[in-house]
Amino acid sequence: MSTQKLTSRNWFGKASAGAIPGFALSLALCGLFARFGPGEVGFFSAQAQVTMWLMSPLWACILSFCFLFQSGARAWLWLGGANVVLWGLLYGSALPVG
Repeated sequence: MSTQKLTSRNWFGKASAGAIPGFALSLALCGLFARFGPGEVGFFSAQAQVTMWLMSPLWACILSFCFLFQSGARAWLWLGGANVVLWGLLYGSALPVG
């Protein structure tokens, strides 16, 4: 296994991966929290407020950590794959049972 130093090369690919699929990923995480989180479900409930305020810090964390990928292509691949999995879980949890 070769060790590579983290550089500022390919920052546009990494930043765009954090911005576009990172936003969708944080949206899916908030959707799963709203679906399975504690508390009552309602538009003005405490759970809805926490979910709303959780979106920005999650997106900021994803955008910050996307620069730890070795390349922009890897960032897009991993964040895109995580999006497919989480949006699949969210869609699957909304399907009627029976």
